[in-house]
Amino acid sequence: MGLFGKRKSRATRRAEARAIKARAKLEAKLAAKNDTRRLKAERRAAEKALKAQLKSQRDSDRTALKVAEAELKAAREGKLLSPTRIRRGLTVARLLAPILTPLIYRAAMAARSMIDQRRADQLGIPLAQIGQFSGQGAELSARIAGAEKSLRLVQEKKPKDAETRQFVSAITERLSDLSAAVTAAENMPAARRRAAHAAISSQLDGIEADLMARLGLT
Repeated sequence: MGLFGKRKSRATRRAEARAIKARAKLEAKLAAKNDTRRLKAERRAAEKALKAQLKSQRDSDRTALKVAEAELKAAREGKLLSPTRIRRGLTVARLLAPILTPLIYRAAMAARSMIDQRRADQLGIPLAQIGQFSGQGAELSARIAGAEKSLRLVQEKKPKDAETRQFVSAITERLSDLSAAVTAAENMPAARRRAAHAAISSQLDGIEADLMARLGLT
């Protein structure tokens, strides 16, 4: 009876561990979806604000140009006697664009920087590395890069251990295959791409769990 109870206890613990792991994976997926929605909303808001600013500037430029043209037309028709006002209006119209272009450019860069920072935070990478991960599979590519970094730590921890070397070799090959799969999925139809990404993510979950165990983090 004692042995049976012990086995039952172990089975129960395994079941509980699997349930906890499944719940953690589900919560992580839900959190990732929420982060994606928030990032898209912030990107749309930034782009909308930038478009509104550019439209406002174009309207202002057109207004200044129309005023200058109206004054010139009035002068030609003899309705405006001051050449100085004509020259002033034309000068303002010509100078508006070059003066304001740097401001518009800086606003665009600030908006882009904000979007990039949000995306880097979502991927869990430094902003300087954001250009390395793009496309629909950017998050998976970032996870693969993180796993490769952790794998190097595992290798450095036991460089002379034969079993560790075999593990590192096997995981390196798997990560290489997963990276190729992410690239291939970019050109798939949306439904197939989502299925491929889900399969890749599931494999990465297992690899990351193994790496954390090797590093003593579980």
